[in-house]
Amino acid sequence: MAGKYNITAEQGSTFTFNFTVKTNGTAWNLTSYTARMQVRPTIESTSTLLSLTTGSGITLGGAAGTVSITATAAQKADIQAGRHVYDVELVSAGGVVTRIIEGKFVVKAEVTR
Repeated sequence: MAGKYNITAEQGSTFTFNFTVKTNGTAWNLTSYTARMQVRPTIESTSTLLSLTTGSGITLGGAAGTVSITATAAQKADIQAGRHVYDVELVSAGGVVTRIIEGKFVVKAEVTR
């Protein structure tokens, strides 16, 4: 079952989110995994507001089990302020997909433009 974590990101600034994937206190070895993240207006929406993958915004930390997600201000420029949804999935070398985290993705409006 995916963990739940609500994210707040600010327009006009780089967004970074880091966490470690663990089961019973032991970090996963993510060496052979890839990752993907999408932000959408709603769960049912067919439009994607932000899409990141391994090597393009997501870095996996191998045996340490760490996941580092970065979205630049430019990547977030077209995302309207408000409440959206996201999830992050890991894909094993064998193609098994595991959703590891999900929640609200709240974007706070920028004043300085």
